[in-house]
Amino acid sequence: MQKEMDVAKRAKVIEWLKTEVVDHVSRLFKALWEGSTTRVSDSLASLVVSCYILGRRLGISYKDMDDHILEKLKKHEQEGHQLEDWYQDISTLQEHMRKR
Repeated sequence: MQKEMDVAKRAKVIEWLKTEVVDHVSRLFKALWEGSTTRVSDSLASLVVSCYILGRRLGISYKDMDDHILEKLKKHEQEGHQLEDWYQDISTLQEHMRKR
């Protein structure tokens, strides 16, 4: 019985985190519409935090998440992503993450 309750609790937390991600995206869009830099930053930070915690609840460590992000950035850089070509966003983010 205890194990069943634990599985149900874990599933409920994952579902709640999924709704948090959607809520933060919604808040981000509203902040963008309003033009509030403070609210945009807060919404983006909340979204990133929720994604990391959701990943952890799904069995992905924070380190693994960072590694996957760096792999994704490397792939984008190698493929000539437009944001890299235009603004060097990909390499700048890679450098930031490596310095952490």
